[in-house]
Amino acid sequence: MELQQYLRIVRRYWRSAVATLLLCVVVAAALTLVQKPTYTASSALFLAVESGDSAGELSQGATYAERQVKSFVSVATTSVVLEPVIEELALDLTPVQLATKVTVTSPTATSLIDVSVTDGDPTQAARIADAVAASLTSAVDELSPDNGLGKGLVAASVIDPAVTPTSPTAPRPAVNLALGVVLGLLLGVGQAVLRSVLDTRVRTASDVETLTASPLLGSIGHIDDASARNSETSGSQWANAEAYRRLRTNVGFVGLGGERRPSMVMTSAMAGEGKTQTVVNLARVLAQAGESVLLIDADLRRPQVADRMRLDNEFGLTDVLTGRGKLEEMVIDVTPGSLAVLPSGTVPPNPSELLGSEAMSHLLATVERQYDHVLFDAPPLLPVTDAVVLAAQTAGAIMVARSGKVRRPEFEQATRLLDAGSVTLLGVVLNDVPTNGGGYYTGYYAEYTSTAVSPSNSVNWKSVQKGQRVEPAEEQVLEPQP
Repeated sequence: MELQQYLRIVRRYWRSAVATLLLCVVVAAALTLVQKPTYTASSALFLAVESGDSAGELSQGATYAERQVKSFVSVATTSVVLEPVIEELALDLTPVQLATKVTVTSPTATSLIDVSVTDGDPTQAARIADAVAASLTSAVDELSPDNGLGKGLVAASVIDPAVTPTSPTAPRPAVNLALGVVLGLLLGVGQAVLRSVLDTRVRTASDVETLTASPLLGSIGHIDDASARNSETSGSQWANAEAYRRLRTNVGFVGLGGERRPSMVMTSAMAGEGKTQTVVNLARVLAQAGESVLLIDADLRRPQVADRMRLDNEFGLTDVLTGRGKLEEMVIDVTPGSLAVLPSGTVPPNPSELLGSEAMSHLLATVERQYDHVLFDAPPLLPVTDAVVLAAQTAGAIMVARSGKVRRPEFEQATRLLDAGSVTLLGVVLNDVPTNGGGYYTGYYAEYTSTAVSPSNSVNWKSVQKGQRVEPAEEQVLEPQP
């Protein structure tokens, strides 16, 4: 995983990362406040070993002394040394309890023994340290082997008596808070990475690119500001309008490498991903560019196009396919010469059979000759097979994926269904992409809002190509995601 990926993960889960950091700092501060101050006093002993005058005897004496130091370090926390200390100072402790307060160490390759005692009372800590050092000196004399002259081979002496400490060794607020910050950063980033690994939802363009080789045709931002929904010339709604125009441009390149057909299906893996709104807005921006567009509501199970465009849905596609009405009678001209809509009509009991019927093939051949673009709003792929049946008869399908809703297994299963039905996946539209946090929309588009040409000044490019002078046409406001 690269550094940029980590940064994206932390940016996505920054709230929980900050919360984890603050929690660790608060816990470290709380522990520091409730911890009782303790003081440490230390004393030092030196062990001398009697040795001969020759070089060999001196070497053997040094080796023996080093071994004796290690032995007496262990002896210092035993009852032999600690019981006399308890009796001398009248401590209400057992040797085992006193041993938890005593730390005995020896610097490497030396004959020194350091005795440290930690206690809540600085004076008591110094008294215990001196008493343990004195008791250990006596123990060395008792346990050391005799040299034949009535004296031990090893002798211990205190070279640095304990001094009463003036400042506590614990707690250490600065160290504790620093550890809290470090631990908070590690846990914060760790939980963000773990959540990212466990979260299989498709969120970003990079997620889409890892799941399919088909191009990302557009990224549509999320709009939750009610005031922005009615204005296409400012804020995130303006950015969304530009995103749909970019989608229109990319759709114009679809199929240039092979057979160019005007028909395509808009679908999604699951319900609720915004396919209907995306196809409605795409139809509008195509019509605004001077193209003739027919939008057909082929979702014969839960039709929504007519409701979104405030049209009558009593008659429509099902009536044409069953022979109860003619195409020209069922089509509603929303913008004469530019945008027409064929509602779904009555919901039938056999949608898949109707969409795969010969009548559907005849209808498709007819409308492809009459319109520059024929857009179908089809049901989602995973619940039913309608979209695959219909898309197999057109140029292909565009799949809408709602950011943060569809999961990678669902997305992959949907693309496999299209492959199994020999349907070309023309591209993917990532819908409802979060725009807060200085992202693509708020960063890229906001830079141009003050100098950009007003979206209402759209031009009929087909008329321009023919050499005709045209006036700017009033542009419909794009509807936001539901």
